[in-house]
Amino acid sequence: MTAPAGPLDIYWYLPTHGDGPYLGSDERHRPPTFGYMRDIAQAADRLGFKGVLLPTGPYCEDAWITSAALVPLTERLRFLVALRPGSGTPAMFARHAAALDRISNGRALFNVVTGADPKDLAGDGNKLGHGERYEQTDEFLTIWRRILSGEAADFEGKYLSSHGRGLSFPPVQSPHPPIWFGGSSDAGIDVAARHADVYLSWGEPVHQLGEKLSRVRARALSQGRRIRFGLRIHLIVRETEEKAWAAADDLISRITDDQIAAAQNEFLNVSQSVGQKRMSALHGGRRDKLVVGPNLWAGLGLVRGGAGTALVGSPENVAARLREYQAIGIDTIIGSGYPHLEEAFSVAELLFPQLGVTGESAHTVGADNQTFESGVRPKRTA
Repeated sequence: MTAPAGPLDIYWYLPTHGDGPYLGSDERHRPPTFGYMRDIAQAADRLGFKGVLLPTGPYCEDAWITSAALVPLTERLRFLVALRPGSGTPAMFARHAAALDRISNGRALFNVVTGADPKDLAGDGNKLGHGERYEQTDEFLTIWRRILSGEAADFEGKYLSSHGRGLSFPPVQSPHPPIWFGGSSDAGIDVAARHADVYLSWGEPVHQLGEKLSRVRARALSQGRRIRFGLRIHLIVRETEEKAWAAADDLISRITDDQIAAAQNEFLNVSQSVGQKRMSALHGGRRDKLVVGPNLWAGLGLVRGGAGTALVGSPENVAARLREYQAIGIDTIIGSGYPHLEEAFSVAELLFPQLGVTGESAHTVGADNQTFESGVRPKRTA
């Protein structure tokens, strides 16, 4: 097929909650030590990934502090840092964002996270319901953007207010570091249309995702804005289709039926996330319904919240599927794989040549650092 004009930007995921080769199992688990995060970030930087996504939550190392520590250890890598509006004031986060952007010389990006597990929200003291949280996020981003842009930030809203002086030290990026935002509900799409630079979605079948992106695009245009689109998806790429699907099966080989039932109950009956319910609806918690599109596999979504799908296959087929997403407007891919250090190498070695992504040779990355913190040398492809 003829590739659409323009390259895809490929980002990677930083597992600040831990890592390992088996989903739903502590077998061969790797804790999120700073040394391991450094290994992944430096490998991603040199292999040609444009940036890394850092998640948020009570089971993750803090995204802001981890990013600030990794910035001086990397050269080109951008840091997409989770920002939860209900956990601090817009002015405080504006100062933090400006400082991280200056320290990194313009490599800071911010992924605004409104949805969460209700128990996690309660732990942060956030008692707002689904719709109210998006109203609060709208107010938060209105203030946050004004402060970082150097505008007067006087604002009095239902949930938040801001009065007084702006920033003494502005960010490098103008008018402010880019805002990434995901949300499949009407309230989430409204906030994205008003504020987001990049709308980020989990991996759904192309036709289904295309319909959602059309809604977001139209809503943004009604606000006089244009918006870019990113795809958050796992990547399982091997030399052949057979090897890739075997690797997918192995990844979930330790998951029990009880784990699946408990996770699906949580996703469908406790979570308020519309996007999470869309993920679960792809497979209904059934092991025999995991192939939900060409090379699109929903096995991770049996127990993993959030991004629950993967593109599985040969380099040629996975690249072809990514081009199909690009054809509906996706220009950035945020990939991941278990374990994230080894899989960064597999993606760079096998998939990048198909997409025209360049970086240092995978065989030279780490050559001057023979011992990785994880104690595992990344596997090389012959």
